[in-house]
Amino acid sequence: MKNILLLVLISVIGFSACSKEKESTETNNSQSTMQAHASSYKHEITVKEVLQVKDYTYLRAQENDSEIWIAIPRADIKVGSVLLFNSSMTMNNFESKDLKRTFETILFVEDVQEKLGAGMMTSPQKPKINKEDVVVEPAADGITISELYSKTSKYEGKKIKIRGKVVKFNPAIMKTNWVHIQDGTSYDNNFDLTITTNDMVNVGDVFTFEGKVVLDKDFGYGYSYKVLLENAKLTGVKTTSL
Repeated sequence: MKNILLLVLISVIGFSACSKEKESTETNNSQSTMQAHASSYKHEITVKEVLQVKDYTYLRAQENDSEIWIAIPRADIKVGSVLLFNSSMTMNNFESKDLKRTFETILFVEDVQEKLGAGMMTSPQKPKINKEDVVVEPAADGITISELYSKTSKYEGKKIKIRGKVVKFNPAIMKTNWVHIQDGTSYDNNFDLTITTNDMVNVGDVFTFEGKVVLDKDFGYGYSYKVLLENAKLTGVKTTSL
């Protein structure tokens, strides 16, 4: 009996030691992977100043011996944070209406990550659009967001009319205005449509847009869209949503 108990005890100790060794190995491997991933980024900057507006976070940062300004989708970034990124879109003489100032040169970045200790990083900062509780009547001779996403091949390259509530508006990016609309419908969790236009709108407005449907549009710098309504124009008058 004593021999059996001794064998059981030895087995338990051995298993525990193996488990700890495996856990330590996995932790070290994980840290090594994250460190290698961090070193693959082209840019590493240290934040010196943070300016928050409605949709963006503007950061004055140090990269090597240079001082730069970057803009990212609004995020909780602190002075002293170290950020990593690859792609950026350079804008010269960019005017921020929210800040009432013009930047001689600024980089718009989407794939930014925050570097923590030992090469560890947070998740990427991505623009997030929440689904709003809205009901919008379709435009006459128009379609809904759910119809568009459920039949993308049917509408590719064609002009459509679509009415929705403006949930996000970013003016004067890449020489156009960017609008996100929702109408309360969705297909396969696609409830938001991105529109480019030269017209001005406000968040909360409900408008009918007419433009050409473009699929898999990639502008580079992280700006890629499964469906885009391009060069759209406002038609009709502003209405209200329920």
